[in-house]
Amino acid sequence: MTEHYFTKIPSSKIRKYKFKVFIRGVELIIVSESGVFSAKKLDKGTEVLAKYMRIKENWKILDLGCGYGVLGIVAAKLAPRGYVVLTDINKRAVKLAKINIKLNNIKNAEVRWGDLYEPVKNETFDTVVSNPPISAGLKVCYKIIEKAPRHLVEGGLLQIVARHKKGGRRLMDKMIEVFGNCEIIAREAGYCIYVSRNLHKNKLHFSSIN
Repeated sequence: MTEHYFTKIPSSKIRKYKFKVFIRGVELIIVSESGVFSAKKLDKGTEVLAKYMRIKENWKILDLGCGYGVLGIVAAKLAPRGYVVLTDINKRAVKLAKINIKLNNIKNAEVRWGDLYEPVKNETFDTVVSNPPISAGLKVCYKIIEKAPRHLVEGGLLQIVARHKKGGRRLMDKMIEVFGNCEIIAREAGYCIYVSRNLHKNKLHFSSIN
């Protein structure tokens, strides 16, 4: 049976990869392995989200389903006085993200293992960024959207990427249902960046958007 990149503990034989990524003036060295999403090179969806995601200084940022860590590392570079938490259910991905944080000299980030928001259940963020696992099914992707408000400060942003004609439109509809708003801030190569703003106060509030 073929393993998916959202497998908790991949058992496939490890094949190692290494490549460079250049996004938003940031050059990263990335190490990767088989058993994680887009192991051999950066996937287009993540690249597009990294290029256009809204990140501000001093923000606390969650990279949900981080894979080997590109989004979180770029966010940490863009907000050196902010802080980034990266999470993934795949233990191999978590291991790689930790390696890549050190390899790229990131001091303002940490990686945690767990399913969706479990590793940050008592925390709120200024933004949640995610390239959701469409192949895991819309039910999983909907959970990311439905549970996001409780982990966002008032005014906080959920930012996700998807192919508009391959599930993205339905994710956008869900974001409008949950948040009451959704904006497409960028389109590239069939991908869209969808952004919803949390309009309600959160009891876990401890930071704010400038």
